[in-house]
Amino acid sequence: MTEDRNFDDIAHKFVKNIYGSGKGEIRQAVVWQDLESILRRLGESKPLDILDAGGGLAQLSQQVALRGHHVTLCDLSSQMLELAEKDIDAAGLLPHYRFVHAPVQEIAQHMDKKADLVLFHAVMEWLADPHEALNVILSQVKPGGIASVMFYNQNGLLFKNLICGNLTHVEEGMPHRKRFKLQPQKGLPPEDVYQWIEEAGFNILGKSGVRTFHDYMKDTRMGEYTFEQVVAMEQKLCRQEPFISLGRYIHVWAQRPLDK
Repeated sequence: MTEDRNFDDIAHKFVKNIYGSGKGEIRQAVVWQDLESILRRLGESKPLDILDAGGGLAQLSQQVALRGHHVTLCDLSSQMLELAEKDIDAAGLLPHYRFVHAPVQEIAQHMDKKADLVLFHAVMEWLADPHEALNVILSQVKPGGIASVMFYNQNGLLFKNLICGNLTHVEEGMPHRKRFKLQPQKGLPPEDVYQWIEEAGFNILGKSGVRTFHDYMKDTRMGEYTFEQVVAMEQKLCRQEPFISLGRYIHVWAQRPLDK
């Protein structure tokens, strides 16, 4: 049976290779644009209650905390939480945070009230039962609140393997290669995730493809461009098809209706 992935064994490597990379920078730039529009929609006249579930270093929620909001950061990895706390302390944001060392599936036991905004980013693809975990997370959103969900896109994984010529691997069903420790264990079909969100009673407000072309660019520099141009173009194309569906990740945000 597949188990949920705990990053205690490679936390420092994960931080360096994922957060400290160009890929991580593009992800931050695209999703932060979405979060800014989400925060505007929620209104920021008073501090919001945020749940960052499986939040790792909490890079995006730190930007939210900078605006005066309160964040509960939950993670399965004690090492990731320790690194996050040091980072948050260095940013002077500790008063805005509380830390929960627990699986996301148990977060309800640690919440004394529902959240205005839940961040659930790049977690489901590491879990044995992503649907169950998503339902738990969505249950923590208050009426009128919003869930921000990002997941590893099965379409993007397939397309990457196709253009790399890994056809035998595709024909074998693209089993997870254990030597790639930082690659998620599986991609999720977007239509499944959208359906799960809607079945939970949420209305989808928007979608963005995260890294819609960057990861497909050849390693050899064929054209003329700067990294800044890549980021700007990713931000420009990410909310329109076919680019949404080609993203290595997809960010989807949805609102729980107000109680009637």
